[in-house]
Amino acid sequence: MSYAPATPFDRFIHATLGIERRELVAVSLSFAYFFCVLSSYYVLRPIRETMAVGSGPNTIPWLFMGTFVTMLLATPIFGWIASRFPRRVFLPWVYLFFVANILIFWVVFSAAINDGKDHVWLGRMFFVWLSVFNLFVVSVFWSFMADIYTRDQGRRLFGVITSGGSIGALLGGIATSAFVVNIGFQNLFPIAAALLLASVFCIRALRLWVEREHTDDVADTAASSRALGGGALAGVTRTLRTPYFANIALASVIASLLGTALYMFTAQLVADLIPEDDLRARFFSNVNVAQNALALIIQMLIVKQVVGRFGIGVSLSLMPLLSIVGFAWLAIEPTLAVVAAFTVIRRAVGFGFSKPTTDMLYSVVTPEEKYKTKNFIDTAIYRGGDIVGTWSIRGLQSLGLGLASVSWVMVPFAALWAGVALWLGRDYRRRAEELSEVEQ
Repeated sequence: MSYAPATPFDRFIHATLGIERRELVAVSLSFAYFFCVLSSYYVLRPIRETMAVGSGPNTIPWLFMGTFVTMLLATPIFGWIASRFPRRVFLPWVYLFFVANILIFWVVFSAAINDGKDHVWLGRMFFVWLSVFNLFVVSVFWSFMADIYTRDQGRRLFGVITSGGSIGALLGGIATSAFVVNIGFQNLFPIAAALLLASVFCIRALRLWVEREHTDDVADTAASSRALGGGALAGVTRTLRTPYFANIALASVIASLLGTALYMFTAQLVADLIPEDDLRARFFSNVNVAQNALALIIQMLIVKQVVGRFGIGVSLSLMPLLSIVGFAWLAIEPTLAVVAAFTVIRRAVGFGFSKPTTDMLYSVVTPEEKYKTKNFIDTAIYRGGDIVGTWSIRGLQSLGLGLASVSWVMVPFAALWAGVALWLGRDYRRRAEELSEVEQ
């Protein structure tokens, strides 16, 4: 049934943002939820980058190895929890667990700094923890979104919802850049904890909206009192056995490989050119602010039009095509300014197109796959790509290849990624058509 906006305001928000009046409350809550999650993360992210630089660029492969091992341990635990507890129960507890973690780090970092103790190893632990935290809280968020919105709603609304995260990330980065030198990085932790705690209230309000919106089929939604069931390793087995998920995983590994290469280039150049921890944190915050401002424009004004006009495959391919151009540019001019500019543009397009459209891919799968398979790909597979990336880059550098030469090596991987993106777009369309036939 088509939607006919009743008032000028309805017509305006539908034409510009794709939102129907009945969806306005849910979209606003989802917007606020993602705002809280990403603002919390981006308050802390510059601290993670600073800890990585302070640990030494040569230790980055080991930090990612620690993150990957932690992910492998955490994934079956999450799968077990999702199998045995209803979504309405375990979703808030995921966030409350991480809130407690943030407060513990605040206490320990403050004690170490006040006592004048070296905190290199504590920084390494924090790097691993935040790398796990980021992927888990964002993965759970998008699993929840894919669970409460239909395929049509996802195509219309995910860009707007993603912009909530970009605004949160933008303001989180601005806060860190403005305050870190004056108050010290350790005193940013309570701010991040408070923001993440607010997301729990958004989850509860969204659950109540789902109960009202789906009164006849609430048992099949995220408000259900039933557990998802299945095995703790279901996400692993379905990724390996299903071409659709296997190709999403392959795209994730290539994206992580290219992102890790750029990350290592940045760490090496910052270590050489910026001497102090708080100044490094401010540099990373400024990069985050720029990328999120650009991503916000893309999410609010462009995503819906591109996905609607050209489809998910084309939208997914924009990031790898940009990567081809960007790594070629970096190969020609390997400087910190170019690395920073490429990072800003690449992440903005990633958050603007790749993230929301990748999450739309899960609107044509089962609820169990939305949580378990998606979580495995978003966490363990993604961090596995970090391992491939860091050790590959380190191996190439050990052969005497510099930043420019390594950048040229990345170009064919970006081209492969573009091909995978187009295949995923076609298979998504096939799955959507099959589901539409079943639903009729």
